[in-house]
Amino acid sequence: MKAQSEALLIRDPVAVMSGMRGDAARLGKVDVRIRDGRIDQIGAALEPREGERVIDARSCVVYPGWVNTHHHLFQNLLKAVPAGINADLQTWLAEVPYPRLARFTPDMLRAAARLGFAELLLSGVTTCADHHYLYHANGTTETGDLLFDEAAAFGMRFVLCRGGALQAADDHPGFSKVALKPETLDQMLGDIERLKARYHEPAPDAMRRVVVAPTTPTFSLPPELLPEVARAARGMGLRLHTHLSETTHYVDFCRERFGKLPLEFVAAHEWLGPDVWFAHLVHMTPEEIELLAASGSGCSHCPVSNARLGSGIAPAPRMAAAGVPMSLGVDGVASNESGSMTHEAHFAWLVHRAAGGAAATTVEETIHWGTAGGARVLGLDAVGTLEVGKAADLVLYDTNDVRFGGFHDLAIAPVAAGEPTRVRYSIIGGRVAVEEGEIPGVDRDALLREARVLVGRLIG
Repeated sequence: MKAQSEALLIRDPVAVMSGMRGDAARLGKVDVRIRDGRIDQIGAALEPREGERVIDARSCVVYPGWVNTHHHLFQNLLKAVPAGINADLQTWLAEVPYPRLARFTPDMLRAAARLGFAELLLSGVTTCADHHYLYHANGTTETGDLLFDEAAAFGMRFVLCRGGALQAADDHPGFSKVALKPETLDQMLGDIERLKARYHEPAPDAMRRVVVAPTTPTFSLPPELLPEVARAARGMGLRLHTHLSETTHYVDFCRERFGKLPLEFVAAHEWLGPDVWFAHLVHMTPEEIELLAASGSGCSHCPVSNARLGSGIAPAPRMAAAGVPMSLGVDGVASNESGSMTHEAHFAWLVHRAAGGAAATTVEETIHWGTAGGARVLGLDAVGTLEVGKAADLVLYDTNDVRFGGFHDLAIAPVAAGEPTRVRYSIIGGRVAVEEGEIPGVDRDALLREARVLVGRLIG
């Protein structure tokens, strides 16, 4: 399935969006030349060169590839589980993912990952950070390797956020209703060291990264282990990621158990800094936002999942205005039902307008969060914007459809209109990963047949 880097010329698009802010967000009607996996030239009416493949983009708008900074790929076999469809986060955890963790065989995870990567690619994602917490004391550690293998097969940049829990089962909202035993610290860090040695690439355009990512700092680790895990990560040169402040229950638990707000708690345990980003951050005080910005810690904003679980609306525009590095994540599709970043960006653009007025968000800012912002929190400095010298990760959205008829500004169509918006081409590091709306070598019907069979095994 993985293609080779090509010499490419994207010619005559309707518009090109850069992923940058301000006037630089819109590059206009320009061509893009790709050489050796990088953007070689951007300009009007570029002439083809010998040996160069020309892609006719006359009906397309060009975006940087989306950088999805928080996902749970295994959940692609857990969409719309009836017991959790109308549940809040705490009930959903206990009813949907955790009772089924022990049932997930490597083959099931592989099928879920394939389904997830296909859905992400077909929505314009070129980089995926997966918060993979399918670990317990008596389970297998091969699932992380499996995810790297499948990402490579699809040609995607992949960041494995190696999750898991070390806390006693009764203290964890998911483990409390199952017989699973959490890992030990030695098991977790030993596997992270193995993964780092085998897969981690420090380059700014890395195809593979490893991140230290306990599932949540308040429920998954005893407080005394938080600094130890953070120091171990930094000693290995790895970034840190976790869930934080997703619900009011989370905030209340932190106040009652530790006498601190969640961000104050992690700050006291060495879990802040430009090498850290948190998923959700729905319930934040102004003081916490100031602390987050001052430390350079980032946010993965997951508005669809937060709405679906009734968790609330994160103060993303306020965080961005304060200087917090912002990104977008689709979260797990067991609490989203969609792995589409086009859908996530569309909802992110809309929901803050509903909450804070029409000036709360712009399409350009939303694109920035989902591209350049995502690359920043992942430390992939050569990814996320369409600039000469940057990695050639870009997506061509086809606007030749009746739903885009009447658009005065087609450049914003994918975000303003949302799904369905067809990805005609996706290019990752100069490699064509989606061509004419299809993923080369992937049988969609076979993916769906396999998923139906495996969902049958997980029902109940």
